[in-house]
This record gives sequence, structure tokens and C-alpha cells, in this order.
Amino acid sequence: MSNCEQCIVRQFNSLKSLTREELVRISNCKVSKTIKKGELIFDEGENVNGIYCIKEGVCKLTKLSANGKDQIVKLVVKGDLVGQRSLVSEEVTNLSATALSEMEVCFIPKHEIMTDLHENSNFSMDVLQHMAKDLREADNVIVNMAQKSVRQRLAEALIYVHSAFGTNEDGMLTIVLSREDYANIVGTATESVIRILSQFKKDSFISTKGKQIKIEDLGALRRVE
Repeated sequence: MSNCEQCIVRQFNSLKSLTREELVRISNCKVSKTIKKGELIFDEGENVNGIYCIKEGVCKLTKLSANGKDQIVKLVVKGDLVGQRSLVSEEVTNLSATALSEMEVCFIPKHEIMTDLHENSNFSMDVLQHMAKDLREADNVIVNMAQKSVRQRLAEALIYVHSAFGTNEDGMLTIVLSREDYANIVGTATESVIRILSQFKKDSFISTKGKQIKIEDLGALRRVE
């Protein structure tokens, strides 16, 4: 088990603002977990009672919509913290977190983090800044849903996965999302995603191999209307 003060992952999140003594204390009480692909980390409506630091892997944050479908709100990657919003608001979480790959996470109990929020102003400010960034991204998603076509939103989703997670040695997107996942990101029916991906493939914007997708023409995807 690695110590928090020696973990490179904390440089990507608010934990970087903690003192060495605070990191040592947190390291002594954290719980490291391995999460299998497809496994729930926490479910909507749960009391999370702490935060999760993502050490390896990727998960999706989803919100159950009125029609019973999961809307993907965000993809969470190595270095991110999950659960801090419900911690600060002292409410049950309004999102579910599900692993998209095998993950390593560290769970830090609520009472330890609350101590640091109260006593370390640099840490508190960092947490607030990350929450403000999340809100700004959520605003952008709302505008995109209202003003952009499904084709544009799907093209942007492919570009995001490409830029955020990269490709493997065959040029395929590293993160393999199901067609339903893409539908839940852009807010449309799975059938629409299948149809549009088929058109992108016909236009040579992408190629596919099973569930895997390879972007062949990034510029063309950026010009989709």
C-alpha cells in the first residue's frame, strides 16, 4: 500500500494542498480497493461518507433520468477525486459511479477530510475551485444539448475520448465504450448512435473493429454539423 505523501496521483487533485502531516494522517486511515470493470463504486441516493481518489482506471458518473435511462454526466480518470460534492453539501449522492475498466481507488473517510476542510484553507479553496470547474463543464453540456445536433455531440464525444485517453498500438481508442454508453453521453437513443457511427464510417471519419473505434479523420469530425 502506497503512502499518500509519496503518491504521484495526488498532484492531479486537491490533495496536493494538504501538508505532509495531514497526508500522513490520511494515509493511515484510507482504504485501498480494487474495483472490477462494470462494478458499482457507489449508487445514486447513497451516503458516500467519504471521497474516492482514483489511482488507476476510468469510471463513469451517471444520473438516472425520468425515462429510466442513465445519462452519463462525466468520465472520471486517474487523479480525480469523486464524492467531494455530496461531502460538502452533506447530502446523499445524486450520481452513480461505475467502473469502465479495472480500477484502483483509495477511500478516505468523511471525518478525516472534513477536519482538513475546516483547518486548511488552501485545501478548501482547491476543492471549491474543482467544484466550480465541474459546474462550468455542466453548463457547457446543457448548452450543447440545447444547441448542437446529435451528430455534433457524438463527434465531440469521440474527439473527447481520443484527446483524454489516447489510442492503443493499433490506433484504436483506448477506452472502449458501448454504443449505449455513447448514447448516454450525448443524450439520444442507442439506435441513433449506431446509425450515425455507420455514416461516420461510410464517410471515412472513423473505422471500427467490433466495439473498438479508430478515428481516421479528426479534422472531419471537428467540422461535423
